Amino acid sequence: MAIELPVLDVSPAVSTAAPTAGPTPERRQQLVERARLLAWVGIGWHVLEAAIAIGAGLAASSIALIGFGADSLIESVAGLVVVWRFASSRQESESAERRAQRLIAASFWVLAAYVGVEAVRSLVVGTHPDASWIGMGLAVVTLITMPLLAEAKARVGNELNSSATVSEGRQNMLCAYLSAGLLVGLGANAVLGWWWADGVTAIAIAGVAAREGWKSWQGEDCCTTLAIPGEDGCRDDCCS
Repeated sequence: MAIELPVLDVSPAVSTAAPTAGPTPERRQQLVERARLLAWVGIGWHVLEAAIAIGAGLAASSIALIGFGADSLIESVAGLVVVWRFASSRQESESAERRAQRLIAASFWVLAAYVGVEAVRSLVVGTHPDASWIGMGLAVVTLITMPLLAEAKARVGNELNSSATVSEGRQNMLCAYLSAGLLVGLGANAVLGWWWADGVTAIAIAGVAAREGWKSWQGEDCCTTLAIPGEDGCRDDCCS
C-alpha cells in the first residue's frame, strides 16, 4: 500500500499591510557614505593581503596561496566597483546598480578560471609546494576579520536595497571560507606532507567562486543569501 506524505502549504502569505518605506534621503546618504567607507577599508586590506599571499605563494610554490592572493586582488576590484556604483552621479541609478552587480559576478568567474586552471596544472605536473607558515598566519587573520566586514556590508546593502553591495560583501565572506580551506591545505602539506592538498584546496576555491559568481549575476544575494540574524527580513521591493 502506497504511503502518502503530508503536504505542507509553503505558499507565501498575502500581507495586507502597507509596504515598508525605504530609508529617508538623509539616512540613504549616510548609508551610501558607509558603503563607500567599507569598500575602501576592504580595498586597503585586500591589497596588503594580496602582496603577502602572492609573495609567500611564490616563495613556497603554492598555487592555493597564490590563488588566495589573486582572490584578494579581485576583491579589491569588486570594492572599486562599489565605489564607482555610489559616485554622486550614480547613487540613484538602477542601471548602475545592475552593471555593478554583473561586474562583481564577472570578477568571481575570473578568479574561478585562473585558480581552477592553475590547480589542475599543479596536480598534473606534480608540483610539491613548500610549507608556508606566513601563509597560514595570514589565513588565520583573514578568517577572523572577513566575516565582520561581510556582515557590515550586508547590513548596509540590504538597507540600501543594493545587491551589488551585498554581493561584494559575499566576496569578503568567500575570502573567509577560502582562508579556512587554505589553512587546511597548507597545514596538511606542512604537517603531513600531503602536497596534493594544495591543488585540491585550490580546485575547491575555484568551484565556490564560480557558484558565487552565478548567484551574483542572478541577483540572488540581496536580502536572502546574507540575511542578517535577528531581523525580520527585507522590504518587498528589495532587489527588484
